[in-house]
Amino acid sequence: MEPTEYIWQNGEFVPWDEARVHVLTHGLHYGTGVFEGVRCYNTEQGPAIFRGRDHMKRLHTSGKLYYMDLEYTPEQLLEITKDLITRNGLTDCYIRPFAFRGYGEIGLFPLNSKIEYSIAVWEWASYLGDEGKKNGIRAKISSWRRMSPASFIPQAKASGQYLNSVLAKIESHHAGYQEAILMDENDYVCEGSGENIFVVKDGKIATPSLANSILQGINRDSVMQIATDMGIPVVERNVTRTELVTADEVFMTGTAAELVPVREIDDQLIGDPGPITRQLQAKFDDALYGRAPEYNEWLDFVGSPQPVTKDAAQV
Repeated sequence: MEPTEYIWQNGEFVPWDEARVHVLTHGLHYGTGVFEGVRCYNTEQGPAIFRGRDHMKRLHTSGKLYYMDLEYTPEQLLEITKDLITRNGLTDCYIRPFAFRGYGEIGLFPLNSKIEYSIAVWEWASYLGDEGKKNGIRAKISSWRRMSPASFIPQAKASGQYLNSVLAKIESHHAGYQEAILMDENDYVCEGSGENIFVVKDGKIATPSLANSILQGINRDSVMQIATDMGIPVVERNVTRTELVTADEVFMTGTAAELVPVREIDDQLIGDPGPITRQLQAKFDDALYGRAPEYNEWLDFVGSPQPVTKDAAQV
């Protein structure tokens, strides 16, 4: 990770190395925090955050699901992020907004611990590498199941829940793969450790639905819209393990990974990235970088950020 100059923390822009939390921070001990992964891209019209408002709205939704009423509105958080990007002199960067239960009380009951906030931005290449984006990755079906909705809230992007993904990621790494694929509690395909997954068969796309315990990915939603606009049928449904290895094409989407083809699963060859994956990848990249005017509504241009105060109404 390449440090930048400033991090925004609890209403102030502080030097990167001076961003601190107490060792008894509630979120550090119990995972009581919610976060987002967002990216800014350097378009011909200037730096633009991809679907920034949607990401900040999802942060609020995640907070609400875990009894955290965030005092900054999505619009305020977006403006703060724009200001932070400008102060750090960045054009392409990854963005990590984070709200968590801070120092106060250490018991399991969290509501007496105040909510603290941070946003960090830094340059970060594609999560699974440029080679992975170009030629595809090798994935392993994990022995770890995706967390059950009877125990957690899969649709919340909550920090403690990601221990589930960490276990799957380490397992796949030790086995020599670049990514893991988790099944849900009913033995249907769920998602990668940090990405949504799609299968292509006979010119049609299928992807697991919310009922399969997935996170409702914003890049997932974007790619589904692009596919529909291109006339490629897309359906959300149960996807079986067998369908993964008999698919014509498989790909994953996520903010960190963007759109990455999967060429091999459990040593079963899927093949080189196929034509539908390539079409979607090209159009999606155009949308990210402002080269597809029909999707410019997804871009929140950094421009000149507006001043932010904390007295706006909560959402």
